[in-house]
Amino acid sequence: MTELRQRSFREDAPPEDKELDSEAKIDGETASDSESRADPVPPPTSVDDTPEVLNRALSNLSSRWKNWWVRGILTLAMIAFFFIIIYLGPMVLMMIVMCVQIKCFHEIITIGYNVYHSYDLPWFRTLSWYFLLCVNYFFYGETVTDYFFTLVQREEPLRILSKYHRFISFTLYLTGFCMFVLSLVKKHYRLQFYMFGWTHVTLLIVVTQSHLVIHNLFEGMIWFIVPISCVICNDIMAYMFGFFFGRTPLIKLSPKKTWEGFIGGFFATVVFGLLLSYVMSGYRCFVCPVEYNNDTNSFTVDCEPSDLFRLQEYNIPGVIQSVVGWDFANTIPGHGGIMDRFDCQYLMATFVNVYIASFIRGPNPSKLIQQFLTLRPDQQLHIFNTLKSHLTDKGILTSALEDE
Repeated sequence: MTELRQRSFREDAPPEDKELDSEAKIDGETASDSESRADPVPPPTSVDDTPEVLNRALSNLSSRWKNWWVRGILTLAMIAFFFIIIYLGPMVLMMIVMCVQIKCFHEIITIGYNVYHSYDLPWFRTLSWYFLLCVNYFFYGETVTDYFFTLVQREEPLRILSKYHRFISFTLYLTGFCMFVLSLVKKHYRLQFYMFGWTHVTLLIVVTQSHLVIHNLFEGMIWFIVPISCVICNDIMAYMFGFFFGRTPLIKLSPKKTWEGFIGGFFATVVFGLLLSYVMSGYRCFVCPVEYNNDTNSFTVDCEPSDLFRLQEYNIPGVIQSVVGWDFANTIPGHGGIMDRFDCQYLMATFVNVYIASFIRGPNPSKLIQQFLTLRPDQQLHIFNTLKSHLTDKGILTSALEDE
């Protein structure tokens, strides 16, 4: 009977399992033998992770209102923490982004590890964290070279690391790939390559997009604060509209989400984004790019704000003005696990980075000058003569000399 049940199980199995089973038989071991060594994965259980002090304080409330108060209190705490880290400056923000990135990576990679560990195969977790280290070394090395160019050129060890940064990064990755090849176990090649792809997709989702968050930060605090605040506002207002007015289910994937919450959160976020952008655009500390001052060895955010952050007048067709009746000339158009809270933040950061690169960012004179000063004297002289000839041909240099 046991043999009959095993045979029936193998016949009903999906094609991939049959293929793995046949591979195991070729090597003199059945799939059932391999499965007998694997520890069964227990089904996930619902655990109440609410702090005990809140459980006691809210014990007299219904589960619905208890959840409301728990989410509300913890949301206020997270908002307060958000304001604190903004006050502490760019370097602290960079460290917070890295900590969030590591936690998100851990949550996603643990899902793969639970499957991978059941086959008792080596090195998956070690290789995953090794590749995380390699990718962070590459991205942060690029950032340091780009935004701290003068400092890097001033220190000999940093200058050497910067010069050969991409070669070192490639060598580190190639070493990890060789370690992966050496870890391959017969009969489980397909599964191991699945997990190898899982790690790389996780790196693409988490590390690459968190790196874009840091790039947005250096373009100006407004590009960091407004997108994150809009996502937070949308989460809060969608929950509130859904809690009080929700009646119509939105999607089957999330049965608690409603159309009322979706629509209410959308309009509330649009209004909030416009108001927050209007307020922040009036302060240089928010709109100026974050740059490193080599004289003071600190970050500076002082500049002349561009026209993008100044009030502009636009002519609206008379028909629209008569229907709407608003003066648009004064308007400037801006809880689960950690990954559950920051998935939208990563997508928003990618959009903002693409938007800045496509419509906002222009040549940076300070970076060009820094690169110019690192050239050899003959190269500097060649660029000087070329620029002088170009300005003379356009009549700019002659006019400047006549004015003096």
